[in-house]
Amino acid sequence: MFLIDFIIHIDSHLQELVSEYGAWVNGILFLIVFCETGLVVFPFLPGDSLLFAAGSLASLQGSQLDPHLLFAGLTLAGILGDSVNYWVGKKFGITIFTSGKFRFLKQEHLDKTHAFYLKYGGKTIIIARFIPIIRTFAPFVAGIGTMPYRKFIAYNIIGAVLWVGIFVYAGFYFGQLPLIQKNFKLVILAIIILSITPPLIEYLKHHFGKNKRDVS
Repeated sequence: MFLIDFIIHIDSHLQELVSEYGAWVNGILFLIVFCETGLVVFPFLPGDSLLFAAGSLASLQGSQLDPHLLFAGLTLAGILGDSVNYWVGKKFGITIFTSGKFRFLKQEHLDKTHAFYLKYGGKTIIIARFIPIIRTFAPFVAGIGTMPYRKFIAYNIIGAVLWVGIFVYAGFYFGQLPLIQKNFKLVILAIIILSITPPLIEYLKHHFGKNKRDVS
C-alpha cells in the first residue's frame, strides 16, 4: 500500500524528500533507478513516473534539483543497472530460475520478456526501457540468452539516454503547466497505464493464440 501511495502521490513524496535531504535526493533517485533496472527483485519500483516527477520538480524556481544533472546521473544509473542485470543473468540466470528458491521471480515475466525478444530482437533492450517489469527483466534475459555484451551495451546506452531524457525533460518543460499541475495524479496514472498497455496486449495475444492452438 505504501508503494502504491508513493507512486500515485509521487510528486508530494519527492517534494518531501527534497525538503528533507536537499541535493542528496539525486543520490536517492540514482539508487531507485539503479535497483529498478539492475535487480530483478525490484521490478515494482517506480520508473517513468519517477523520472517525470523529478523533472517537474526541477523546473520549480529555486529547486535544488537540476534537470541536466538528473539526466546525466539517472542515465548513468540506468546503464549501470542494466549492465549489472545482464551479468547476473549471464552468470546465474538459469540457476536462479531452476532453483525454485526465488518465488518473486515469476516465470510469466520471463515468458513475456522472451516474447518481446522474439518479436524485436536486440532492440528489445531499447523498447523495454519504456515498459515496466519488462524493463527489469530484459537485460537479465539478454544475459541468459548470451547476447554479446558489445551489442548489448550499445542498445543499453541508447535506451537509457532516450528513456531518461524523454521523461525528465518532459517533466521539466511540461510538468509545471497549469493543466498538468491540476491533474498531476491523473497524468501519472496515464503514464503508468500507457506503459503497461504494450506488454498487456502482447500477453493477451499470446494467451488467446495459445488457447486457439490447443483447441485446434
